[in-house]
Amino acid sequence: MCLICAATTVLAEEAIFLGQPKLLQEHGAGEGPVWHPQLGLLTSGEGNINRRDLSGLTSVYRRDAGSNGLLFDRQGRLIVCENRRRRVIRIEPDGSVTVLADSYDGQKFNQPNDLTIDSKNRIYFSDPQYGDRSGMQMRDPEGREIEGIYRIDPDGQVDRIIAHEVDRPNGLIVTADDRFLFVADNNNALGGARKLWRFELRSDGTPDLASQTLIHDWKTTRGPDGMKLDQSGRLYVAAGLNQPHLPQETADPPTAGIYVFSATGTQIGFVAIPRDETTNCAFGGEDAKTLFVTAGGTLWSIPTAVPGYRIR
Repeated sequence: MCLICAATTVLAEEAIFLGQPKLLQEHGAGEGPVWHPQLGLLTSGEGNINRRDLSGLTSVYRRDAGSNGLLFDRQGRLIVCENRRRRVIRIEPDGSVTVLADSYDGQKFNQPNDLTIDSKNRIYFSDPQYGDRSGMQMRDPEGREIEGIYRIDPDGQVDRIIAHEVDRPNGLIVTADDRFLFVADNNNALGGARKLWRFELRSDGTPDLASQTLIHDWKTTRGPDGMKLDQSGRLYVAAGLNQPHLPQETADPPTAGIYVFSATGTQIGFVAIPRDETTNCAFGGEDAKTLFVTAGGTLWSIPTAVPGYRIR
């Protein structure tokens, strides 16, 4: 049975999705979708932070942002991974910018990519390096390049919590109970890792590195990118591609879509997105039962049976 056919059977049994993906936009939604009850949906795309309001009208929310991952904290402030400026910022209610992190141990970050927040308002972000690596500064004492994961505490302290345990961290998320940290390991170079990992988190916000568990391996196709949780603890992961990027990434059969994993890490669903490549997702809508998906600059929506998890 083909992957999509098998997944459709599982989806029917689990009632994860209540309809097929619907195309909303052809442009402007490259990455970082995040929902706000008054603003609507924000996405990173075409160098800007773009807005799709509650009526579906689109506009530029923040021009020349150079952003990737977006997140609203519990005070409603927008936290932004500015990968172009190699920093993580917070946009205050008056529009001013607070730089939360732009370096570690005197070394500039690579490309802050995605972020998540735990119940104690500690922010975690990934720092991979895609493309040209000549400007990388992040290295360990032995001179090895570091594509790591960092935690920003409410008092402003920044700590590196993962250095070499994953190949190239991309999306990440902390579970609602602060028990686990999921990490998308997505190295698009030839032979790179395309894996989803789970780490147990200690109460101090550091992962137990010995607990590292492989949840899924995409092998030679494009690996996992952004991810979100629903209120049942299920994990929705954007991954895959429909056109091969040879020799480093294959697509036979096409793999682009949303992969759903149970709270215990078993894959229980998949829905295909017919664009190349699937990059991220976020729950939104008045009832939080719409999954918005970014794919190659396009934006899609899928109705879900269970609402998405919202920080409170």
